[in-house]
Amino acid sequence: MIGATTENPSFEVIGPLLSRSRVIILERLDQENIKQLVESALKDKEKGLGNARIKLEPEALKLLLENSNGDARTTLNALEIAANLTQLRLGERKVTVKKIEQALGSKKLLYDKTGEEHYNVISAFIKSLRGSDPNAAVYYLARMLEAGEDPEFIARRMIILASEDVGNADPKALQIAVAAAHALQYVGLPEASLNLAQAATYLATTPKSNASYMALKKAQADVKYTLNEPVPLHLRNAVTDLMGDIGYGQGYKYAHDFDGGVVKQQFLPDKLKDKHYYEPKEIGYEKYIKEHLEKLK
Repeated sequence: MIGATTENPSFEVIGPLLSRSRVIILERLDQENIKQLVESALKDKEKGLGNARIKLEPEALKLLLENSNGDARTTLNALEIAANLTQLRLGERKVTVKKIEQALGSKKLLYDKTGEEHYNVISAFIKSLRGSDPNAAVYYLARMLEAGEDPEFIARRMIILASEDVGNADPKALQIAVAAAHALQYVGLPEASLNLAQAATYLATTPKSNASYMALKKAQADVKYTLNEPVPLHLRNAVTDLMGDIGYGQGYKYAHDFDGGVVKQQFLPDKLKDKHYYEPKEIGYEKYIKEHLEKLK
């Protein structure tokens, strides 16, 4: 059995069948390949575009190639339509840019909200934000919006990134991402695309830190390993008299009763008392957090 699909087989073919198949990837044709096919079609008298001589203006050819999307069939179909739309004069059809535009019609973006391109573009968007490239971030944002991606999905991803990749290097990043999501609810598209673009450019250009994210990952690993470590007695609230009698809350030091609102005491369970999860970086606001923690020590 031989099958073909324009989509990624990982999304379009069931796992048991895919595991027993050999996948051969046919890459898109580049513009030089497409150009050769177009030139061949223009010269072919029998299988080409008819008996009339077709002359393609240089700018029309350029537009055709730019919109080919690596697909020879799409390109040749558009060329044939453009030629048919062009009036025959002295045995020649002179295809202009305008005729190519008419033949191409409304170009549809290659995008599937449940397929590979959905994941490819959102991945590129997030990595552009993380990599501090506002130009790429806005490009991928525009591409998703043009393709009809759910704007709430985009907003949610920016809120996640604001904590995962910016964190306390710029605490305002989370506020701005959330504000953009709220603006989307109040305003709606297309105007809310401005709010999303503002948030995207801010997130792309602000200092980055994943220290909060890494702290959480390390803490989660310890939670899975240590499971139910007893909370120190002095941190427990004595909700009943019995709890007070057996030591709940005894020895707890109320921080505001001490100079600077800080007092040394153990907060982690005994088994983890010397653990350090949060390691702020020397960037943005997190630099001041690190300095403050050093002073506390």
